[in-house]
Amino acid sequence: MFQINGEKPETKSKKKVAKSESSSDESEPEAKTSKTKKKSNSNPVSMFQTGANKDKDKVKEKDKDKDKDKDKKGKKKAKAEESDDSDTEVTQKKKKGKGKKGKKVNDHMWADIGLFGTVSLIVTLLIRVQERAPSPVIEFDNLEQFVMQPAQQGVTVKCKVTRDKRGMDRGLYPTYYLHLDNDKKVFLLAGRKRKKSTTSNYLISVDPTDLSRGGENFIGKLRSNLMGTKFTVFDNALHPDRALPDMSNARQELAAIVYETNVLGMKGPRRMTVVIPGMNKDCERVPIRPRSDNDGLLIRHQNRNMENLIELRNKTPVWNEETASHVLNFNGRVTQASIKNFQIVHSKDLDYIVMQFGRVADDAFTLDYNYPLCAVQAFAIALSSFDGKIACE
Repeated sequence: MFQINGEKPETKSKKKVAKSESSSDESEPEAKTSKTKKKSNSNPVSMFQTGANKDKDKVKEKDKDKDKDKDKKGKKKAKAEESDDSDTEVTQKKKKGKGKKGKKVNDHMWADIGLFGTVSLIVTLLIRVQERAPSPVIEFDNLEQFVMQPAQQGVTVKCKVTRDKRGMDRGLYPTYYLHLDNDKKVFLLAGRKRKKSTTSNYLISVDPTDLSRGGENFIGKLRSNLMGTKFTVFDNALHPDRALPDMSNARQELAAIVYETNVLGMKGPRRMTVVIPGMNKDCERVPIRPRSDNDGLLIRHQNRNMENLIELRNKTPVWNEETASHVLNFNGRVTQASIKNFQIVHSKDLDYIVMQFGRVADDAFTLDYNYPLCAVQAFAIALSSFDGKIACE
């Protein structure tokens, strides 16, 4: 799915089936859950892999598909009668569901919890009322190494972001903390906007008490343009001007975030694009070390030079006729409406949530991320949503 060159025929067929099912019955949360599981089984390694390594993997996958097809042919006859019966049951269920859409919403405890905006477009979030699922058990010895490593495949790292406004100047320059969302509340990262900077500039540290640029705990930074609509995420290596000629110790660009400018001034959900480096065959991030800003992720994306890059977007809310609004389902991880709530997906699989972020209290937010993002990338993307964007509001 995340391969840049081409797309597998099987993936296309799956998408068509998913569309037909969703259009026939949109009110069944259980059906959506099962679809999500099926789609998420697609291999995220190939989706995010870039470069020549993909061609070798494609050949291997074709051989595997041939073996699977042989097994499927043998099983088709045995399952023919069973599939006829199951199809009849599914059709009956769908017919029943169509006449009781309003009742289903109440039975499954969906709650309308607020508005995104006003004027001509009203956007709400419908969030299932349930207890937030904690993060799976995650252990690590080296914090700095863990926050830079991509998430383990098949494991959703569930975190919580808290905003601290206490102090003389923290109303304008609050500190943000990232912890694992479990019983131990393990600290991961801290971030704060730098003072006296021409543009918005956030420092990211692995020490909650040390947020200085020259400190040993500095792990990365988030920098915006003058308009506050485009952001770049860097690691803690050297500036290209001070790096070695071969750029081996130069800083890497970990991500770029682009918010669509709101020219008409219409209120509604933000539209954002996230560009990240692709992954190699060993599931490691391809290093992007530009010699100048003219060769960075933002310029490459602007010129559509997407070699070794992956483009992600925020998931578009789905229009709900019953509530006459756009809705997103965060599966209990978000409990309050906010324009900052979003989900990041790849265009080839809208059910594979690469990252989601949303409000649970006035100064508390949940942040969940999956492969291929690392904690620093996900935290920086979240920090960009806090920054004031006059051109986007």
